[in-house]
Amino acid sequence: MTEKFIMAGHTPLHICDSEKGEKCVVLLHGYLESLLVWEDFIPLLYKQMRVVTLDLPGHGISTVEGECHSMEFLADVVAEAMTSLGVERFTVVGHSMGGYVALALAERHASRLEGLVLFSSTPNPDTEAKRENRRREIELIKSGKKELLARMAPSAGFAAVNRTRMKEYIEDLTEQVHVTEDEGIIALLNGMMARKDQNEMLRQSDVKQLFILGRQDDYIPVEVAKQLVEAHPQAAVAWLADAGHMGFLEEPATAAAALLNFMGLASENRE
Repeated sequence: MTEKFIMAGHTPLHICDSEKGEKCVVLLHGYLESLLVWEDFIPLLYKQMRVVTLDLPGHGISTVEGECHSMEFLADVVAEAMTSLGVERFTVVGHSMGGYVALALAERHASRLEGLVLFSSTPNPDTEAKRENRRREIELIKSGKKELLARMAPSAGFAAVNRTRMKEYIEDLTEQVHVTEDEGIIALLNGMMARKDQNEMLRQSDVKQLFILGRQDDYIPVEVAKQLVEAHPQAAVAWLADAGHMGFLEEPATAAAALLNFMGLASENRE
């Protein structure tokens, strides 16, 4: 993987790029994460395709651009980044918040997408309760209490049965929260609160779709996930039986096989 900064339109962007492969997948990380979260998942993919990861503006070491990073702005940045890399068509995999960006890509840049994968993510807008939780997180950040986020958020993403064996990943994600700029966290929280319902767009889209869902996900309970699946018969579905919200870390081989199958590529189990 080659690590570098590129210009995505007017936005400096930190990316990693395997640079080789006829087909290309772009992996978009979630909230309080960075491109580093994909580090152990990439080896399951890069021999069969070109893999691009990036720090979405506001997270990692990409820049913060204002007080609100809308999902549309982030989608445009991703599209411009792929243009800068000379990639016209690609499959996008969005984890959690990255899925919201992927949905905006499908709405605004559908002709660029060979496939859309929502990984532990949904097209639903925030409920009012969820918006209130995000407002509280903004107040925590503004009052200098980011430590509370770092203490709670990373472990909550993993199924309870996996937290002991995932201890090192939890520690890495905790450190990621500490190093993420406060302004970036706030900009992305504002952007997530403002996003719209994308269910009908998704149903009407001609872009090929896959949902990857964890049966032990506390953020998207299995009842909610099943309702999502029923509402979107046009999408393929892969269930991770023993995963929470971080299925590409909890069940990487199964997740990679589902993605490779979706992209029409041979699966090799190298976990």
